[in-house]
Amino acid sequence: MEHLKRYQMFTRPGKDGPIVVEGPVEPDRLRQYQLHSALDAFRRPREQHEALVEIAGLPEGRIIVARDGETVVGYVTFHYPDEMERWSEGGMDDLIELGAIEVADDYRSLGLGKALILAAFADGQLDNAIVYTTEYYWHWDLDSSGLNVWEYREMMEKLMKSVGMVWFATDDPEICAHPANCLMVRIGKDVPLSSAEQFDRVRFRQRFMY
Repeated sequence: MEHLKRYQMFTRPGKDGPIVVEGPVEPDRLRQYQLHSALDAFRRPREQHEALVEIAGLPEGRIIVARDGETVVGYVTFHYPDEMERWSEGGMDDLIELGAIEVADDYRSLGLGKALILAAFADGQLDNAIVYTTEYYWHWDLDSSGLNVWEYREMMEKLMKSVGMVWFATDDPEICAHPANCLMVRIGKDVPLSSAEQFDRVRFRQRFMY
């Protein structure tokens, strides 16, 4: 599979000036930026910065950022499934995970989350891939958002639906562990039927369920 990376850049209005949304960002450029100190949902900012640079350098990896000057205030990651997770079991080179999306607290409610994923899918660059994301309620920032589990789930579903991702059933134990968890998927228009069928086999181990 060819990993199409077509750089996008546009601006969004911020509280103190324009916010640049751009990507996929090359590793060397990403190294020149710094991460906002509030981007700590997954790792400490310095460690997360290193992880983003590493992902940006992968053949299939892509990092889209929102930045205020030279400070990254939001990002979204795309990469192959972790080898320890069931989604890698099919050995599919056209199955890509939307792994993490994070926006610093002071920059929320500016529409940056939607802008980040719109940039990622712009210009048909993921039309030859199946893109999925696993939403687990224990990763959600319920305290800062003031939302309950179901309100947060609705917000995330609306965000993913903005780029054509829809809910897919699965018997994955982690997703089935709580009714708010969900699997969201977008099958690009150029994905062959054989890949869609292979993905069905990955998301259901109990064959009678589909």
